[in-house]
Amino acid sequence: MITATQTESSSLKADYNLGYIWLISAVAAMGGLLFGWDWVVVGGAKPFFQRYFDLTSEAQIGWANSCALIGCLVGSLIAGALSDRFGRRRLLIVAALLFAVTSLGNALAQSFSIFIAWRMLGGVAIGLASSLSPMYISEVAPARMRGKLVSINQLTIVVGILLAQVLNWCLVRNLPQGATDEFIKNSWFGQQGWRWMFGLTAAPSLLFLFGMFFVPESPRWLAKYGRQERARGILTRIGGQAYADAAIAEIQTTLSKEEIAHVRFTDLLDPRLRKVLVLGVVLAVFQQWCGINVIFNYAEEIFRAAGYDISSVLKNIAWTGSVNMLFTFVALGTVDRAGRRPLMLFGAAGLAVIYTAMGVCYGNGVQGLPVLLLVLAAIGVYAMSLAPVTWVVISEIFPNRIRGAAMSVAVTALWIACFILTYTFPMLNAKLGSSGTFWLYAAICVLGFVFIFFKLPETNGKTLEAIEKELVD
Repeated sequence: MITATQTESSSLKADYNLGYIWLISAVAAMGGLLFGWDWVVVGGAKPFFQRYFDLTSEAQIGWANSCALIGCLVGSLIAGALSDRFGRRRLLIVAALLFAVTSLGNALAQSFSIFIAWRMLGGVAIGLASSLSPMYISEVAPARMRGKLVSINQLTIVVGILLAQVLNWCLVRNLPQGATDEFIKNSWFGQQGWRWMFGLTAAPSLLFLFGMFFVPESPRWLAKYGRQERARGILTRIGGQAYADAAIAEIQTTLSKEEIAHVRFTDLLDPRLRKVLVLGVVLAVFQQWCGINVIFNYAEEIFRAAGYDISSVLKNIAWTGSVNMLFTFVALGTVDRAGRRPLMLFGAAGLAVIYTAMGVCYGNGVQGLPVLLLVLAAIGVYAMSLAPVTWVVISEIFPNRIRGAAMSVAVTALWIACFILTYTFPMLNAKLGSSGTFWLYAAICVLGFVFIFFKLPETNGKTLEAIEKELVD
């Protein structure tokens, strides 16, 4: 056992089994890897299945890119109620199975309607994983490491994004430059290549499924349902006997007998809980409306507007994934040192400045490298701030007794916001132009900065129970 002694806000002292903590967190974070992989693979496949299915209107293209979000909404909505009833672990196993099945379904789809149906079902897996992976990690992580460990989920998301982008590029790197739409549609790339992009998602899905059989249930969920001895055993393995005893005692102070097994969504309307629920929902929505996901989902349009051909577009997409992963490592090193609030403020301000500059470039016909560098800068800023820290904050601010339901509401709001963002981008881009669209996102980032400045407290280094007492009691 690796030893680490620490006095947290609750005076818990522990001999942390760091190897075990990292292992179970990394396995749970595989949900994030599949979330990122499945979410972004559509961006690289779009130029090919778009021609295969003869998609021509902005509405069709927007629907193909955003339909998975309907499933995400369903997955995030049911995640809270089902995970509170059956546990976090079982629902993560269900998510892994869904990822595997739907990836093959998309790969074999012969019609646009069947393709859409599988994408929506795959979205259910994304919705489950996006709610449950960070929540599970936050419930097993010691306070001093929680930011870093929950950020591991974001790291696996960007690893999934990068793997999907690199595989997409490798599959079509031999596409001739200047290939016509007709050539693409009738070639291997347009007939089979995009199917491999979706089908390969089954491999990490099965790895995730296998790994989940070796991780324990959340000790806080077990304690909530009166299974203290099982919870104590897991906490003992995490931090030793003294840590387990103190943690169980602290958890119990946040649970009353009548609330333990009968959580309803209407409980979230309690005036004491409303403030923290609004905080979580607004931060979740802002993470999407800051606009970064249009770069991942509509990279082809963004880079084509900057003068790149389709081969160069896919290479640039791989660059965006590399920068995304690099700066997520920066977040891992700073989230438990700098704190949540400074990083969130930095992200909002940085994106506002970068989007303003991108709007100027598009408005003045600047193409090529300057736009690519600005896109990479935006991704870097987002990756070290809003991307991981939002998940950290919304996984830790909600009280133990209603965490599943509250997290479900916040993540559902996130996916509604993402659907609106993704579905409207082609229409905004057609109406406002690239410059006007990015100036709109810059204005949203300014509003997000103001909200964070006045409403977000610092949660760094505090146990979940201490945060609950500060925000709710």
